Amino acid sequence: MRVKNHKINLKFDKTYIMGILNVTPDSFYDGGKYFESELALEKAKSIIKEGADIIDIGGESTRPGSQRISVEEEKKRVLPVIESIRKENKEILISIDTYKSVVAKEAIRAGADIINDISGGMFDPDILNVAAENDVYYIIMHINGAPDTMQNNPLYSEKGVINDIIKYFCERIKVAQSYGIKKEKIIIDPGIGFGKTLEHNIEILRNLDKFKQFKLPILIGTSRKSMIGNILNKPAEERLYGTLATVVLSILKGANIIRVHDVKETRDVVQVIDTIIKKERLQ
Repeated sequence: MRVKNHKINLKFDKTYIMGILNVTPDSFYDGGKYFESELALEKAKSIIKEGADIIDIGGESTRPGSQRISVEEEKKRVLPVIESIRKENKEILISIDTYKSVVAKEAIRAGADIINDISGGMFDPDILNVAAENDVYYIIMHINGAPDTMQNNPLYSEKGVINDIIKYFCERIKVAQSYGIKKEKIIIDPGIGFGKTLEHNIEILRNLDKFKQFKLPILIGTSRKSMIGNILNKPAEERLYGTLATVVLSILKGANIIRVHDVKETRDVVQVIDTIIKKERLQ
């Protein structure tokens, strides 16, 4: 039975919080915590209660060195969770974190509103058809390489990481539109930690405002990642405050969506920053 999806039109007159829900055994921070559907649903309820605008559900870890899983296994992990959340809550926006077209299609049928694709359509181009045909928001993330090898000495051109990511977005946005995805449904994500060294990640955050040239919403995901661990010399469990520092910087530099594990703490930060800077509608 097909679930009627939201015909959403995000205004981006505020910073949206995307709460992370990994239904995986091996994600770098919360792997295994919500692998069972019942635990995942309880976590989803908590994410909603804490003030998230979007829940981003992933069934395959894409941490550095992670291994790929089959389409069937990924569907088995995420579809029951999406269906359960949608049954409980008709309003919360649901994002499916996948690069597989079949998973994305089934997730939308189950109630997802957004496709969050780490590959920008490069790993499975048919996912662009899925996004276009269902008129959902589509997140184009930048990745250098593939998850299992992307951190093995990532390299960029002489012009630098920012130039290369801008070039990538120019290309992938055009490709997405050629498949029929409306420009107003595209969101871009520079992909912190996806084929980047600490120096690359710092450079991206310092220059995040340069991606505003596309006049598209910018998503940033730094939550508890290794770049923060490398700066602070702390494990993932002790990276909350470092994450919040990058959240503030990212919003001031133009981020429109913040993808985090810690919704409650981020909610307070976002509310204060948005109140001070009086964010204007993007589109």
